[in-house]
Amino acid sequence: MSVLRADAAEPPLTKRSPTRLETHGVVRVDDYYWLRERERGEVIDYLHAENTYTDAVMAQTEALQDTLFEEIKARINQTDMSVPYREGDFTYYRRYEDSREYPLHCRRPEPTGPEEVLLDVNELAEGHDFCQVSAREVSPDQRLLAYATDFEGRRIHTVRVKCLTTGVHHDDTLTGVTSNLAWANDSLTLFYTRQDPTTLRWSRIYRHRLGTPQAEDVLVYEEPDDTFNCSVGTSRSKRYLLIGSHQTVSSEYRYLDADQPEAHSGCSWPESETTSITLTTSAIGSTSARTVTL
Repeated sequence: MSVLRADAAEPPLTKRSPTRLETHGVVRVDDYYWLRERERGEVIDYLHAENTYTDAVMAQTEALQDTLFEEIKARINQTDMSVPYREGDFTYYRRYEDSREYPLHCRRPEPTGPEEVLLDVNELAEGHDFCQVSAREVSPDQRLLAYATDFEGRRIHTVRVKCLTTGVHHDDTLTGVTSNLAWANDSLTLFYTRQDPTTLRWSRIYRHRLGTPQAEDVLVYEEPDDTFNCSVGTSRSKRYLLIGSHQTVSSEYRYLDADQPEAHSGCSWPESETTSITLTTSAIGSTSARTVTL
């Protein structure tokens, strides 16, 4: 059995650079605060040194690592497929192909139409060390796909829009955003959430019109309380766009007619520190019902 040798290489030493931080009158000193500067050359050099040290210490286990990897891989179905679900005129699902690392997002017209590959993540991942498609939203007319990709692992996404009829991407590119997306019923207006650049808290919701630059997008809502995150979605009936602000023990929702995305949002059931709210809208016959579960 291989034994790890800590003396196989000299571990890198991290320099101490005291930084004084004060919050609510409490002072603390962080000797390693400088490591938070991700793009700083000195930080990158230190991370490379740590990786080199780890490789040296673990070198004797490389054969075992390969054995374990192949054993775990052999227990996973390489052509797995998700449970299909019905949305509009199509059945949607995700599947994998043997020897390919990333999924293919697909759909079939009901009841027995041919498969359409909406997005092959393997193609998106080419040339990148990391790739995650965190959101996929098909427009109400079922002709467009908005999806969010993260190539760094920091949950900072780029959103693209693909025409599902031609396979061609629109020129629209939304950068520095979250994976939270919602279409209005005109299939031309896309709502999305942006995060605070430092804390990554979901704090602002914007409205984007296809064919216009991101710089012209309209700020629809901003959550000023840093204990809350905000998000946007659609009701089950598809009649409303719902803007929610969420904290651990309270929630607040604002609603917007999905047929009139440029109208002002109305305030629905206000937040309460002791009440958990679930908001649902559904169509029943010729009338509509709204249910609030408290």
